[in-house]
Amino acid sequence: MAKLYSKPNPKNDNLTPKDETIKRLLDYSKALSVINYNKLKFEALLN
Repeated sequence: MAKLYSKPNPKNDNLTPKDETIKRLLDYSKALSVINYNKLKFEALLN
């Protein structure tokens, strides 16, 4: 498996995310709230 990922791929040399992708990820991370209760974790999306 390691050999599959170690080969350079000329198609993927210029990987840059779009501005709207970055904005969407940041907005999602701001809206996500993780609540710890005892040993449980609850995730709430505050939209």
